[in-house]
Amino acid sequence: MLTLKRIVNVVAMVYLLLALLFVFSPATRDTFASALGLNTAGTIGNPDSAYNLATFYNTLFITGLVLLALELLVENVHNLGLHRDISRHESKVNELKAKLYDHQMEQRDRELQQRSVTAAPVAAPAPTTTPASHSPMFPQQDPGLANAPMEKPNVIIPPAPAPGHDNRPTL
Repeated sequence: MLTLKRIVNVVAMVYLLLALLFVFSPATRDTFASALGLNTAGTIGNPDSAYNLATFYNTLFITGLVLLALELLVENVHNLGLHRDISRHESKVNELKAKLYDHQMEQRDRELQQRSVTAAPVAAPAPTTTPASHSPMFPQQDPGLANAPMEKPNVIIPPAPAPGHDNRPTL
């Protein structure tokens, strides 16, 4: 179908160039018409010359209509084939996506079943209690945290200066 489309496009372009040449160059039109047996040249008062010129343009017009109709027909058939191919490929992609999703769900179910079979119940550790006076807001034992007990000060932050000490430079 693509080769037919290309052939029709080339023929239509050649026709368009010839038609423009005939319209804008009367000498070329007369030469071509005489080669086809249509005598467009004649005397000024000769009614046959006008008839032959009209016949030439009518033939050119009808040929153009046939080429235009053929061009539109081939283009529409080609586009229809392309749309059909696209929809077929999209349905194939959707089918493959569905298969992939099903496969992933089956694999996830298998992994969950294997985990539940191999995992033994683990006893929860006993909670540790700290004295109420030094209990942090969250039971964390890291001394680098801001809510660490006061017995273990944060080593990152230097201690506050002693009361009465002035941090101003001396003169």
